[in-house]
Amino acid sequence: MNKSEALDLLVEQALRGDLVFSASVATSLRVQEAIDVADCSLDSAAKIILNEPLLAAKVVAVANSVAYNRSSNSVSNVRSAIARLGFNTLRALVASLVMRQIAGASKHPVIRAKINQLWEHSAQVAALAQVIARRVTKLDPDTAMFAGIVHEVGGFYLLSRAEEFPCLLEPDDLSGANDDANFDELNETMAKDSQEAIIGRAVLKDLNLPNEVNDALEALWYGLRAMPPESLGDTLLLANDLARTVSPLDTRTDTEANRCESDINFVVGEGSLQSILEESEDEVRTLSAALII
Repeated sequence: MNKSEALDLLVEQALRGDLVFSASVATSLRVQEAIDVADCSLDSAAKIILNEPLLAAKVVAVANSVAYNRSSNSVSNVRSAIARLGFNTLRALVASLVMRQIAGASKHPVIRAKINQLWEHSAQVAALAQVIARRVTKLDPDTAMFAGIVHEVGGFYLLSRAEEFPCLLEPDDLSGANDDANFDELNETMAKDSQEAIIGRAVLKDLNLPNEVNDALEALWYGLRAMPPESLGDTLLLANDLARTVSPLDTRTDTEANRCESDINFVVGEGSLQSILEESEDEVRTLSAALII
């Protein structure tokens, strides 16, 4: 089986809702359901999170990041961390745990390296989206961070199946893509839903995400962005372009994928995007590092 055939099979399974998840994903989804209850109290949420040690560590680390700890007053327990972050951010952090668990813990060194790179990329996009939403597009920063955390959901799922289908690790064969003989076929493929979008949507059904996050992911999958950014989708696309660590599943060339702040710059109030990113460098660095835990 080649890569194209494997992707077609996974897309077919996704369309049927026949997805393969580890038991840990189901556990984390129950955590998500528990904190989504309307009358879930701070104490109840803290007890729930304490049952997941990695999640508890991440909650405290994010609460102590520069983005959320402006007064340099560190917290040392989950209850205080949740009180500082709020339930919207807590839901985003639970989603981050689900993303890691979807990918699984492969023993294959190549797959493990790609999972780690994809998570590093996702954490950077989440941190950048949080800053861009707060400083540029004036959207809810917690929702933007949430969107950044889950934006590679389809990629994490593909990597979770890579041991079963090693051909998924093969690079895309783009040779001859511009030949006249292949031009019509290429246009037809681009007109259809991408495989990533189909698989991503199927996984998202189980995550019960807010509609605005789903809409932002659709914008990301189709690459439609306004400049300067306005919507949550624009925010996510811009953060994705600015992330220093590129997704290992990115099919763009190195030149296209490694765009720095100076390549995407525009006026924001009395400053510019580049100046905002420079001012927020510590926020992005500490928040992305906390998310990687």
